[in-house]
Amino acid sequence: MSIFGKSSHCWIEGEGMLHALYFFKDGDDRWMISYNNRYVESETFILEKARKKPAFLPAIEGDSLAILSAYLLNYLRFGIENKILSNTNVFEHSGKMYSAAENYIPQEIDILTLETKQNWDVNGAWNRPCTSHPKKVPGTGELVITGAHLEKPYLELGVISTDGNKLLHKVDLKLNRCSLCHEIGITERYNVIMDFPLTLDINRVLRGGPLIKYNKEDYARIGVMPRYGGADSVQWFAVEPSCIFHILNCYEQDNEVVVMACRTRDSIIPGPDFGLNKFEWFSKRFKQIDDESDEESFLSRAYEWRLNMQTGEVAEMNLTGANHSMEFPMINETYIGRRNKYGYTKVADPKSSSISGMAKYGGLAKLYLDEKKLESSSDEKQHEDTIKVEYHDFPENTFCSGAAFVAKPGDVKEDDGWIITYVHNENSNTSHVYVVDAKNFSEEPVAIIDLPRRVPYGFHGAFIPYEESVC
Repeated sequence: MSIFGKSSHCWIEGEGMLHALYFFKDGDDRWMISYNNRYVESETFILEKARKKPAFLPAIEGDSLAILSAYLLNYLRFGIENKILSNTNVFEHSGKMYSAAENYIPQEIDILTLETKQNWDVNGAWNRPCTSHPKKVPGTGELVITGAHLEKPYLELGVISTDGNKLLHKVDLKLNRCSLCHEIGITERYNVIMDFPLTLDINRVLRGGPLIKYNKEDYARIGVMPRYGGADSVQWFAVEPSCIFHILNCYEQDNEVVVMACRTRDSIIPGPDFGLNKFEWFSKRFKQIDDESDEESFLSRAYEWRLNMQTGEVAEMNLTGANHSMEFPMINETYIGRRNKYGYTKVADPKSSSISGMAKYGGLAKLYLDEKKLESSSDEKQHEDTIKVEYHDFPENTFCSGAAFVAKPGDVKEDDGWIITYVHNENSNTSHVYVVDAKNFSEEPVAIIDLPRRVPYGFHGAFIPYEESVC
């Protein structure tokens, strides 16, 4: 609090901590497991660690003058407007591991020690924030990234070489707003841009409004562009306004580009208008709903858009019903950008989420994307899945985070593999890792690994094969 009013931290803020589980064989060819954790030591983390106390003023939510003064004071004191988060996702490129969040460039991480090594700016060619979910191009191994910024250019797209040393392509997409574009999609030939009405706007703050706002009355569109195209090559498709954070997959089929994602009618970011009761606001939206048209709900459903590249027409539909809320989608990464039969998500527990005021995921779902269900009656239709879905429920008061699909090695079927996820049992206050066979999805885990300490709930996970020659 200051003479300019109040500012406070948004729930997505916080230091990034990495948790790693290593599977390896000893000299007797026996499988061994070890665990490690460590904070991502960004520049601002190191600064605050040396001071032994928080140093940055909150600059995401609050009174407009307080946010603006926080930006200015942070910059004058530390040369940067806000803290570096690096708390959202980890990804691999060219045998190296990176930690990322939308407000800064990625940090390279030593895969064995989890030590933070250096910022990754592609040898000085990428000087802006980077999406938490870049995509590796099928066949070539190039990496497609985007970076959003509060000032023009609002969104730029880049293509990084297979070895990670060169920025092969960079283009201003010429958006007229700063959309919170959390994830980029790709197909074998195209990039897919999600321009939806969750926006960041510093001019809105100057007018007395919030920095981050979801406006369900504003437009939403999906852009499809050739891999190395310019802004003029983007073909835009108007779609129904909603909130999208995570893409399940994109692929080409005949004249269409098919986009699948998790879709909600309201946004969990940033939260309520400043001054409202946060707990009550979140708790209400996590509850199980009776009417799918409720626009004040965090119900998240698997959704599909079919974009006809010849006619410009769009066909969109829910893939899953209103009985289960799904987020953090995963697939066998061999199929990124290609047609896939299966997808996987975490499934929210609405009662526990509502009681705690935070999202808690009490199970997993396997989506059979090619297996449509029979039409149900109109009264039941909105609550039922339109495709076949299989569920894996955890024990009571056990919730997961950081899940990833791990494919079996070799030439195998798409769902030959496991979902590996961290879980925490709140009844026993113990943390574990569950290994779920993707082919026998609803059965008991094939392995449960006890962990030596609590693993807090987090966001994303990844499986990264370790190759000593390149790491």
